[in-house]
Amino acid sequence: MNLKIRHGIYFSTLMSLILTSLVVTPAGAEEMTEQKTGVAKEIFAIISAKQHPDLLQPSFANRFDDLDALYKMENYRLLWLGRDDSKKNLAEALNLLANASLHGLNPADYDAELLQRTLPATLALPPENLKKLALYDTALSLSLLRFLHDLHYGRVNPQGIHFNLKPREKKLADLPVLIKAALAQGTLAKLPDTVEPKLLQYQKLKQSLALYRQLDAQYVPFQLLIAKSLRPGDRHPQMQSLKNFLVSVGDLFDNKDQPDPKNADIYANPIRDGVMKFQKRHGLNPDGVIGKSTAAAINIPFKQRITQIELAMERLRWLPEINAGTYIIVNIPAFQLWAFDDIGKPHPGILNMKVVVGKALKNQTPVLMAEMRFIDFMPYWNVPYSIVKDEILPKLSANPQYLEKENMEMVTGFTSDARAVAFTPDAIALLKQGVLKIRQRPGRKNALGRVKFMFPNKEDVYLHDTPANALFSKSRRDFSHGCVRVENPEALAGFALKDQAGWSQENVHMTMKTAKTQRVILKHPIPVLFFYTTSFIDENDSLTFYPDIYGHDEILLEVLKKPQDLSDQSLFISKNTVPPQIIK
Repeated sequence: MNLKIRHGIYFSTLMSLILTSLVVTPAGAEEMTEQKTGVAKEIFAIISAKQHPDLLQPSFANRFDDLDALYKMENYRLLWLGRDDSKKNLAEALNLLANASLHGLNPADYDAELLQRTLPATLALPPENLKKLALYDTALSLSLLRFLHDLHYGRVNPQGIHFNLKPREKKLADLPVLIKAALAQGTLAKLPDTVEPKLLQYQKLKQSLALYRQLDAQYVPFQLLIAKSLRPGDRHPQMQSLKNFLVSVGDLFDNKDQPDPKNADIYANPIRDGVMKFQKRHGLNPDGVIGKSTAAAINIPFKQRITQIELAMERLRWLPEINAGTYIIVNIPAFQLWAFDDIGKPHPGILNMKVVVGKALKNQTPVLMAEMRFIDFMPYWNVPYSIVKDEILPKLSANPQYLEKENMEMVTGFTSDARAVAFTPDAIALLKQGVLKIRQRPGRKNALGRVKFMFPNKEDVYLHDTPANALFSKSRRDFSHGCVRVENPEALAGFALKDQAGWSQENVHMTMKTAKTQRVILKHPIPVLFFYTTSFIDENDSLTFYPDIYGHDEILLEVLKKPQDLSDQSLFISKNTVPPQIIK
């Protein structure tokens, strides 16, 4: 058959089928089909571009997959506009974005005000204005995806700011599926509860955030002015204002009693008790004396405290799910350790003690997660080469008897069969090169004390005892080379071994009294978290605040100011961003 004839028959047949379909299809269906196709093309084009012209942060390369998956499930139709339940769904979605601050997030990051302001004009658009309808619909979807992602995973890649935390697994929250299900079930308002961290610490901080926002809205900022330290019995004209402040933050119960006007300016109980509680909650020595540090803490505005809580919540979003079980947490700026029998219970058995952490200027204790696998009783201290080079070699040059005086020895290595090396000029030369090592024998002077708790990590830090117990009496305790010294090592060893046969608290006590070096392998490794947060809910359910000793709050705030989609990026901080003393 002639090719032209064949094509003519095919074209005639095709036209016949199209005309027949037009006859049998209900009136208006063709127009609707064309509109859907047109909307799909517009939505697909917006998603493919990975740029949204109507949003303050137009690039959405990091949310491209989520946005595409969400619309793919709907065959690239409108999700929010032109539906029977549009009014309810639009209101709930916009309300979630507008109230992002309830979760410690910024509504401006999700174009909440812009989307609310442009909604009336969008609803007034004619149905054929497919591009503008598609732009608004995708803008709302993208903003909701960004909000839910930030709420679940956080806004910043923690490894980019030197927080050595394993990234959360993406399978924990399939955001497009959650949004699609919420739309179908009419449960959009419940989405934040679904994706936010379930950790009790996070939930309690969120409650505290609401309280401090209320305080910031209700109270005029209080500034306590002192020329010298206030002690009980001293007079000060701001005593009533101080009392009101302590009542507002929950450190003093207001019994409504009116003091004798003659004594209203005397600093005495119950105000002193309130000050002591305030001092304890702010990492200060709770002695009831109002010195410069206490006055400075009182004068910090509520807005700054709100920021600290928000940063604490952000950091908790970086953690993997921690729902139950034994756990050990060190909060570095709090100089404290908490050991939980079950971190998932409202009031688990908690062991709390003071710790000493790394020096702020040059030996910062790293943020990390690891598993405690063994405990060494009466350990050797294997001195790091950096300490040998910077501290021990200069002392050896000044005093050749230094090693003997400190119960140290030069050895060929840090293995159990390493042999001691005599003190000679050749040995010193090898020591300088790092070929030979120095270790401190177990005993009274040993820097690790009587026990160390090992959880292998690339930073080579651990928990340990110390002979320098006087340091625990100080309110600021950053004195170590990076490892963490614990105030009550015997109690911590008992905690770690309590479920291990043959290791009662009495056995732990006796082992720490002997001179024998002994390694105990834990049958059940214990997760350990070295964390950094300047706002924390303690074992008494009290909201506590601590100084930003390493400047990590400052760094995180700078990163969060960047006008870009921060999630999923490797944001390594430049030297221009980090204060010089913070760079490791």
